[in-house]
Amino acid sequence: MNQSTEQRFFIGRQPILNRKKELYGYELLFRAAGHHQTAQFESQAQASASVISSALSDFGLQDILGDKFGFLNITSNVLHSEMLELLPVEQAVLEILETIELDEAVQQRCNELKKLGFKIALDDHIYDPEHSSFYKVVDIIKVDIMETDPEELPQIAANLRKYPVQLLAEKVETVEEFDKCIEYGFELFQGYFFERPIVLNHRKIDPSGMAMMKLLQQLNENWDINDIEETFRENPSLTFNLLKLVNSVMIGTREKIRNLRHAIMILGVNHLRRWVQLALYAGKEDQGVNSPLLEMAAVRGRMMELLMIQRTGLDRTSDLVESAFLTGILSLLDALYETPMEHVVESLNLSDEVAAALLRREGQLGTLLHLAERLEKTDFVAVQQILDQTGITFDQLLAAQLDAFNWRHGINQDDDDYYYEEDE
Repeated sequence: MNQSTEQRFFIGRQPILNRKKELYGYELLFRAAGHHQTAQFESQAQASASVISSALSDFGLQDILGDKFGFLNITSNVLHSEMLELLPVEQAVLEILETIELDEAVQQRCNELKKLGFKIALDDHIYDPEHSSFYKVVDIIKVDIMETDPEELPQIAANLRKYPVQLLAEKVETVEEFDKCIEYGFELFQGYFFERPIVLNHRKIDPSGMAMMKLLQQLNENWDINDIEETFRENPSLTFNLLKLVNSVMIGTREKIRNLRHAIMILGVNHLRRWVQLALYAGKEDQGVNSPLLEMAAVRGRMMELLMIQRTGLDRTSDLVESAFLTGILSLLDALYETPMEHVVESLNLSDEVAAALLRREGQLGTLLHLAERLEKTDFVAVQQILDQTGITFDQLLAAQLDAFNWRHGINQDDDDYYYEEDE
């Protein structure tokens, strides 16, 4: 297939969380570049087959998912095809679309796939006691709470909980809805409720204990600014604490923080070493490893950094490129600390360019942040509009996105390796 006729896809990942608001997996959504309202295939089955093929060969599921589950939409024709057996059973969740009639043939196929080790989910399912035989086979049942009568939802959940399935609430947009769904017995949740601040106070987020140990080791040796900066880049929670520390220690400084390296240089190695030692002696624990907010922040920062390099040709250590990374990882700080972004920007003494991006999505940094946000929300129409406005190509976006996914996955693996070495 030549370049002109090759079908290209945007990638969308919608986080799926457990009751602890930790990442459980992602629903993977793909849309052909240039065709955003419809799949633009001869049939839905062809679209589904093309998505699975691209996920396996073009993107690489492990790069997209890391070690999390991937929910893939399955049509009737694809369900009965052998191509599903190419998917990794340890990560793939086969999401049976609501358009599929749950007949005897479908149940038999589900039984076969279960024996192979696949997890099976029913998408946008409406409870019906006639489907009780399916409820004994499938692993997950997804309920669209936006399309369900709120008064009926508790009883629907109670009926489904009689079976050995996990209940997944779709389109959970507020913390109140999340709390109600937990009360009703739901175990998994899909929606962007976790991005929204609910109270105006500060929530303490401790940096990773493993990262702190690694940082202390770097500071006690012949320290290298590049190594230290990279440790902060790989751990957004450490960066948040660093910026707060700079503003606490250097009260009254007239310099505004431009990027990570600038913050490290302002603070100095001695202050930084003392802070790490105090933090470790205070017994800070490893938190947030599976936080969707930290995951999204890290991917945003990396993708924005790469796009800025591609647009400008600047080196990664340049101020503008560093500012792009910093903007991305700070962009969810309001949700992490449950406080308005205005307060975050003011308290961290950020540069005007970074502040304008975070508060109003203005300037080059603001445009790239808006692009990252629209891509996360799988708003592919808006994504294409931003690409057209900025001159960023589809290939540049795809390369940056895949690099960001893979980079974040690599960090998690490195953390595991470091923990193992320390244990030895």
